[in-house]
Amino acid sequence: MNRINSSAFRLRAIAAVAALAGVLGLSGCASFAGIGSDRQVAQAGDFATQRSLSDPNPGAPNGQWPGSDWVRQFGDAQLVALVEQALTSSPSLQQARARIAAASALAESRGAPLLPSVNAEASVTRNQFSSTTIYPPPYGGNWYNEKKAGLNVSYELDLWNKNQAALAQAISSEKAAQASEQEARLALTASIVTVYSQLAAQYALHDILQSTVDQRTSLEKITAERLRTGLDSQIERDQSRTSSADARAQLAQSEGQIVLLRQQLGALAGKGPDYGLQLAPPTLQGLATPGLPADLPLNLMGRRPDIVAARWQVEAASRGVDVAKARFYPDINLSAMIGFDTLLDSNPFTAASKSIAFGPAITLPIFEGGALRAGLKGEYASYELAVATYNKTLNDAYADVARQIAAIHATERQLPIRNEALQSAERAYALARERYRLGLVSQLTLLSAQTGVLAQRQAMVALQAQRRDQQVALYKALGGGFDAQRDGLAYGAQP
Repeated sequence: MNRINSSAFRLRAIAAVAALAGVLGLSGCASFAGIGSDRQVAQAGDFATQRSLSDPNPGAPNGQWPGSDWVRQFGDAQLVALVEQALTSSPSLQQARARIAAASALAESRGAPLLPSVNAEASVTRNQFSSTTIYPPPYGGNWYNEKKAGLNVSYELDLWNKNQAALAQAISSEKAAQASEQEARLALTASIVTVYSQLAAQYALHDILQSTVDQRTSLEKITAERLRTGLDSQIERDQSRTSSADARAQLAQSEGQIVLLRQQLGALAGKGPDYGLQLAPPTLQGLATPGLPADLPLNLMGRRPDIVAARWQVEAASRGVDVAKARFYPDINLSAMIGFDTLLDSNPFTAASKSIAFGPAITLPIFEGGALRAGLKGEYASYELAVATYNKTLNDAYADVARQIAAIHATERQLPIRNEALQSAERAYALARERYRLGLVSQLTLLSAQTGVLAQRQAMVALQAQRRDQQVALYKALGGGFDAQRDGLAYGAQP
């Protein structure tokens, strides 16, 4: 076997020289001249972000990137448990993990051609040879047992890094799948927190509506008493009944919305709609506006899993171009075989039955009808699509963060104004109620004041819920605690 290895080594060197000579001699037969791309991935400095990504809380010190436990900042243990359940049971995440497993298996298979292939085989075949063909007597017309045993070794010389590029392409696709799984986790978490916040807002609205129903029921009794004493007419009585029925209808609508949101949470958790019906009623809580990281524009590319996934897709497409280019060059394969083959009934493992074969095989693409050039053009098109997708993802990410910051700015300015309006409406209603009791104002005035309070309370709840949703959206826009460097998904320089 040492002599075989020595011969194989010499043949490898000879084959490499022969292949290079063949490429020089036949370079005009299969060429990728004129096919290429000048597309480049965008950098952080290519986008104008300084004004739009300013801190929504300028007086605060520089903030930090959200941590992976950002859901805990809402101070709701039930919400944390719900998210953890979803990350375990969600079918969408199970799909993402299956895609990672498939990409990992593909990477393993792409790495196989970089190593020698060794196969062992053995067989026993019962043969009757024809007496009228090439087999002379005594073989022709007789039965014989052919016994074979052998060891085959083959190895492809990856002189043009075709197999290496294919492996790099598969690894990049696997990294993209891993980043996409992180994006799916973030999207699921943000969806659960958002729906949970909507449920809390709906419960707050339900409390307001219940209070309104109680007030209008009480007003209906007062109107009935005033009708009995002649202070009101049947018109006021009917108006009171109408407003009371309207409040009860709104309350029923709110209760139906609560059920729908609970069922949605159960489905998001991957446990079915009834799972959400078991949740305790959540409450809205005030949130402090966190400061933004000082390195936001630069490091957002490594903090958002969708950007990282898109960047790894660019890497995979770039390696696909390398594979397509390598196909224009010759394939060189070395193979060797040692074994035993005999038709005699004696022991086959003898020196006389030994069989040895070895040698190179070279395949040169000379004329293939343009298939190689078409394939390379397709790979370049895929690369340009991946670059455009990455650049769009990066641009959309900056716009997403800017949108959330602008929304938080606007909501923070509205909250004190809305609170002032609510206090004024409550004072006006309290005064109107007392004056109505004394017979100094009409029922229409009282109902108008009460409607104003209801509208302001609902507007305040909606604004508080909106502020909470914006906080969730900002955490999501900042990557939700994802860190490509920490998770082993950071990418290198652009191709």
